[in-house]
Amino acid sequence: MTRTTDLLLTALAPAVWGSTYYVTTEWLPGVDPLTLAMLRALPAGLLLLALVRQLPPRRHLGRVVLLGTLNFALFWSLLFVAAQRLPGGVAATLGSSQALLVLLLARGWLGTPLHAASVASAVVGAVGVGLLVLAPSAALDPLGLAAGFGSAAAMAAGTVLSRKWQWGAAPLTFTAWQLAAGGFVLLPLAMLMEPALPALKPAHVGGLLYLGLVGAAVTYFLWFRGIARLGPGPVSLLALLSPIVAVGIGWALLDQSLTPVQIFGALVVLVSVAAGQSAPLQQQAAAAPRPRLEPGRPAGRPTLGAHRGTVL
Repeated sequence: MTRTTDLLLTALAPAVWGSTYYVTTEWLPGVDPLTLAMLRALPAGLLLLALVRQLPPRRHLGRVVLLGTLNFALFWSLLFVAAQRLPGGVAATLGSSQALLVLLLARGWLGTPLHAASVASAVVGAVGVGLLVLAPSAALDPLGLAAGFGSAAAMAAGTVLSRKWQWGAAPLTFTAWQLAAGGFVLLPLAMLMEPALPALKPAHVGGLLYLGLVGAAVTYFLWFRGIARLGPGPVSLLALLSPIVAVGIGWALLDQSLTPVQIFGALVVLVSVAAGQSAPLQQQAAAAPRPRLEPGRPAGRPTLGAHRGTVL
């Protein structure tokens, strides 16, 4: 499978996450955030565990719980706090800092080279998200700002550690472990801090099924698969696509208007994501050793036996 195919499959995850904003507000109004996060993670995790029929090794159980806490329990909880205390544009802009945090953490925890082009793509992409979603009159609540940055930091750490601690497990199995662990961490928090779940209507059931099966099980399988095959840096930049999809759905389904600044911001994000994917490849090509030529032999002419992969 080519790198382009891996990128397209991985990009489906943030694209679907962009649609979850619409599903949450239109199909699941009144459901408390921790309860919603738990219902999104735990049933999906248990379903995947039933499919893979494999529990994590005992020696890795603590790491699985930590990953589930970072990628789901802590990330979703702080994200909901930020969404409640900040305008959506501010929360999304803070969340876009995740790409830069992943690059920095991958440098420290994985020893991944920190390319200037990748850093520039992450910074420019965050600026593009700000142009896309940030209103001039946005209020800045200190607790909301801390929660927004904390959610980005939690997922950045979870993304990098998911690459570091995958232990050769299949992506579907790895996804099942983390979703179940995150759901079990969220379960007591939702029961203690929020009221009982209201009576579910058909729209609620449909929304929960979409968030759990598509927005969690399928997308995080693609996400963790992409981290394993492409690395955390390129994958984290793809997350910048989520605000574009969310704004596009608002324009298409909710009659929300788009300003020229927002359209320009979306283009900036797309360019930065594309540049961020090509930057590591360009660095590798520049660092690749050039073939050494023997004295007197013209460049570009094949030598005897070259068709067999040998150099004479």
